[in-house]
Amino acid sequence: MDECYTASMSNQLIVELDDAMARELEAVAPARARKRSEFVRQALRVALDRAAEARMREAYGRLPDDAEPVYFEPSAWQATEAKRSTRRRKPSR
Repeated sequence: MDECYTASMSNQLIVELDDAMARELEAVAPARARKRSEFVRQALRVALDRAAEARMREAYGRLPDDAEPVYFEPSAWQATEAKRSTRRRKPSR
């Protein structure tokens, strides 16, 4: 098997930019430093996260949580100390 093989697949995407946007991108993420792809990936991640949050906000607007307050008892979630065993250990031989 080829040593360069990775389990994750990557896809290429060709994007056309107008001259002004291309100049702006070059100013903040020059291609020669290989920063352009990372900049675009981060910008896409931000845009996709915002879209997901907007969908979630819309879904909660359509179907909000119950109007009744939920009872929460914090002590029910607190860890308790493990009880020590009262059985004696047999001496090892």
